Amino acid sequence: MDLGLGGQRALVTASSKGIGRACASALIGEGARVYISARGAPELVTAAREIGAAGWSAADVSKEGDPESLVEAAATKLGGLDILVVNAGGPPVGVFQSLPVESWHSAFYLTLMSAVRLMRASIPHLKQSDQGRVVIITSISVRQPIPGLTLSNSLRAAVTGLAKSLSMELAPDRITVNCIAPDAILSDSLRRLGDVGEMEKRAPMKRLGDPEEVGAACAFLCSRQAGYITGQTLGIDGGSLHGVH
Repeated sequence: MDLGLGGQRALVTASSKGIGRACASALIGEGARVYISARGAPELVTAAREIGAAGWSAADVSKEGDPESLVEAAATKLGGLDILVVNAGGPPVGVFQSLPVESWHSAFYLTLMSAVRLMRASIPHLKQSDQGRVVIITSISVRQPIPGLTLSNSLRAAVTGLAKSLSMELAPDRITVNCIAPDAILSDSLRRLGDVGEMEKRAPMKRLGDPEEVGAACAFLCSRQAGYITGQTLGIDGGSLHGVH
């Protein structure tokens, strides 16, 4: 199936590895020109060369000014912007009673405000596109809170509410805004959370998800065929969400 992504111009953040890299790679595989970004310059340069990114620059999306500069760098390099994929590393683990107030501040800027700033800076460019797309990587925690991840449970839910609101606001411009809510996708960040073998045993499919499976879903949501899908959260969790939705 031709997804209509040939020549489309995309910015994907936190894309030197894991889910972000898989999303960027999937878009490139469909013919899009993709600008990637992450905090670590050496890993970013390696990833860019390996997947064939059209451009790249290091940025910390939790810092004021970095998201805006990143969007302008991408739009300048690509000659505009059709697609924004918002991705950021998860906030620190911890339960409410043990988390210092300062951790809420840093998580707020990393998880919520990075999305706000990236989207505010990108919207003027997306309005010039005839296939404007925003895809935000969140987590299963927006539907099923994860024990010990209070910051993620709280702030990713806020991002989801923002995405739903923005989807209605941008609908007249035919810009779609959707979220992907993965669970237990095999990555370095997941390995840091615990025993991968035990996670596999608990998973309904007895395996963990592959980042490329998330990347494929991202490419579809950015496609021409997905032009009437907006304001949605697509779960990629192998059946681990227990509730009906």
